Amino acid sequence: MLRIPLAIINASTLVGADELNAATAALQVQVSRDFAQPWNVDADLAVVSPGQKPPSDAWWIVVLDNSDFGSALGYHDLTSQGLPLGKVFVQTAKNSGQQWSVLFSHEILEILSDPFICLTALLPTVYGTYLYAYENCDACQSDETGYKIGDQLVSDFCLPGWFDSGAFGTLGPFDFLRRMTAPFELLAGGYAMCRNLSIGGSWTLITGAGAPLARSIQPKQAYNLRG
Repeated sequence: MLRIPLAIINASTLVGADELNAATAALQVQVSRDFAQPWNVDADLAVVSPGQKPPSDAWWIVVLDNSDFGSALGYHDLTSQGLPLGKVFVQTAKNSGQQWSVLFSHEILEILSDPFICLTALLPTVYGTYLYAYENCDACQSDETGYKIGDQLVSDFCLPGWFDSGAFGTLGPFDFLRRMTAPFELLAGGYAMCRNLSIGGSWTLITGAGAPLARSIQPKQAYNLRG
């Protein structure tokens, strides 16, 4: 099984060392215990000490105060060296009533499943064939659908079966907490980016039931990395 070094870089004034270490420890449990087997990828999470540089081969997760992309709460991208990079914005998350640890979980799990932001899944429908972005936390991303590891709230995540249109009519499972009953289902507060290939449509945000999705939690790749 592939095992990825993930460097956790604290550039936030709002998250202290103890809080970051506790969140990172919970995420290590989530990745190795819950995520690695179904997704066939594991990771070693290590907080970079202040003043130190991350290992040259590590993928980065950076924790910051305020968004550098509008009001996005987090996103994943690539560094100038072409390595996967995730960002989480603590103050922006707090302003939106979101727990930053859920976003921390969200970005780590999505980096591991689609590190170069290039994977997609096809869904044939009576309205045409849709192409879905391969984001495995978006469809179940709200705090309300997360779960706790110790005292840390982390994100639920979709399993590979969620992206398989051939799995309709099966019992799944489609997400880790077994809340979803079919591929491509969106939980309340969840969303997905898709485009209708049959009509040549652009990327469109679709949302689950419940309150309308805040623009602030649309993924960055919806704007400039997909399509």
